[in-house]
Amino acid sequence: MRVRKLTFAALAVAAGLSLTACQNGEDDLGQGAPPSASGAASASGGSGSGSGGSEQGSDGKGSGGQGAAAGSGSDVNGRVGKCRTDELEITASDSTVGGDTEGTVAVELKNGGGRDCLLSGYAGVDLKTSAGSLSAVRTGEKSTPMTLKDGKSVYFGISYPVNDSGGSGVRVTGLVVTPPDETKSVTLDWPGAASLPVTDGSGSQVKVGPMGSAGQGEG
Repeated sequence: MRVRKLTFAALAVAAGLSLTACQNGEDDLGQGAPPSASGAASASGGSGSGSGGSEQGSDGKGSGGQGAAAGSGSDVNGRVGKCRTDELEITASDSTVGGDTEGTVAVELKNGGGRDCLLSGYAGVDLKTSAGSLSAVRTGEKSTPMTLKDGKSVYFGISYPVNDSGGSGVRVTGLVVTPPDETKSVTLDWPGAASLPVTDGSGSQVKVGPMGSAGQGEG
C-alpha cells in the first residue's frame, strides 16, 4: 500500500514539471514575436522605406504612388490666363472684296506675350469720326473661348456701310480696339473707306464679329 502511494506521488510531481515546462515554452515563443513588434514591422514596410514599400511605389499600386501621381498632374499654376492688351500686337487691314455691298476691315491680334493666353467673346470697337466716336455693335454670332498660343494670331471682322451717296459723308479718322475683358485700348489708323454715309441717327451701322470671324481664324 505504501509503494502505491509513492508511485502516485511520483506521477503527480512528473505531471507538474511537464506543465511548467510547457508554460515556459509558450512564454519564450511570445517574447520572440510580440504583437507590438509585428505591427511595427508592418508599418515600416508600408512607409516605403523597405523593399515592400519600394515595390508598391514603382508599380503605382500603393497609396503612396497614387498620391504622387495625383500631385504631379494637378498644377494649379499652369492655368491659362486671359490675354492682356500689352501682350497683343494689334493691327488692322482692309479686307473688302470687290462687289460687296459692305466694307470689311480685318483686325489681327497676335500673341507676343511669351505665353499662351485665353481669348473669349468680342473686342470693343469704336470708330473716331468727324461727327464724334461711333461704337460698333455685335453681330450676335456665337463666340467660342480659345487659347491663343504664343506667337500665333486670331482675327475678327468689322463691317460698315459703303458711302456711295456721292456726298462727303462722315469722315473716319481712327479705329480704337479694346481686347475682350480688358480696359486698355489701342488706337490704330483706319484702313477702310475714308467715310461712312450719313445716317438718320437710328443706330450704329458698324458691326463687329467675335474672335475668329475674319481672316485666317486662329493661326
